[in-house]
Amino acid sequence: MTEQRLPQVDNVKTALVAWVIGGHALAGYTAVGGWPYDEVNEVSFTPAGELVLVAVVGPSGMFVIGGFFFLAGLFTPRSLERKGLRRFTLDRMLRLGLPWAATAFLIWPLTMWLAYRVAGHDGSVWWVVTHRYPLFDAGSLWFAFVLLLFSIGYAVWRTLWPADEDAPAPGAGRLVALAAGIAVSSFLVRLWFPAKSGQIFDLHLWQWPQCLAMFLLGLVCARHGWAREIPDRIRRASTIVAVVTLCLVPVLGIAIGITDLAADIGPFLGGWTWQAVTTVIVEGVLVVAGSLWLLGLAQRHLTQHGRFAGACSRAAFPAFVIQGPVLILLALALRPVAAPAEVKAPLVAAAALVGSFWLAWRLVTRAEPARASRHAR
Repeated sequence: MTEQRLPQVDNVKTALVAWVIGGHALAGYTAVGGWPYDEVNEVSFTPAGELVLVAVVGPSGMFVIGGFFFLAGLFTPRSLERKGLRRFTLDRMLRLGLPWAATAFLIWPLTMWLAYRVAGHDGSVWWVVTHRYPLFDAGSLWFAFVLLLFSIGYAVWRTLWPADEDAPAPGAGRLVALAAGIAVSSFLVRLWFPAKSGQIFDLHLWQWPQCLAMFLLGLVCARHGWAREIPDRIRRASTIVAVVTLCLVPVLGIAIGITDLAADIGPFLGGWTWQAVTTVIVEGVLVVAGSLWLLGLAQRHLTQHGRFAGACSRAAFPAFVIQGPVLILLALALRPVAAPAEVKAPLVAAAALVGSFWLAWRLVTRAEPARASRHAR
């Protein structure tokens, strides 16, 4: 995502990718779902175990995807300025569109067909494509397709209407308004597209308000150098808000009497319910404050990386791309092992983190000489 390497941004990106891979591994063994292995899993967490898992991991998941879009927005203006509309669009098509298309139309159908076969379901690859929901699901690569749409849309817009270079940096008031806007728009969108619902290509339309808002925030903040340094006042306030909210969410869940997440989650996903209102408010607060908090934390404490961290950052996006097949294959390999989900899920998570980043690093190091040769010509 970055044109100029900034260790603090690279380290945040690596952490977010690692969170996504680990989170997907765990979600595949939950009753509430969130990762396609839940369609064929042989064991799942107990209700109590799942409740603890969601209480510990769940709140941070509300701002991970928004954090990706924020980071992408921080570097998009500079990339467009340097490359121009045509080259920028081609670059994004190759970097984002090609992996998405390959995954949606080939890799993911084959992966899920294998998962269904191992789980004892008959059916062809085409049957899996046409009978699984949503149609043409691309696993985690929906993110790449949506980012592609946003990026090209911004590039066309900016080419027609140049940016106002004198626009002020966002202050606390505007950030609060942004969080409120995310909450309101998310609530309205989820009246038609509830959270966790599927659409063709699994576009996660219910998540678009936070994705678009955080991408736009990144675009605005890019002009003011926030990739290098978030203003101290904003960083401190975001830290307090994010940490307090993360701590309060599990307490709130206990207070309102959630005991079985799979049975109780429905009203939180969307509709005219106080639970849906509470969800979007928490999400709006966390995605804005949490994204700024993570980047601010890295800017203060993770401004350098050694050989290992540097390798991980270079492999982060390829690891994100290939995580789906890696996760499914590892879960299938552990399928014959007689162990509860509380054991299998962490094992799959750990192995998938190592496997995804290692394979991605191998791909990166093999591709770099060829890329350097093309640039030399």
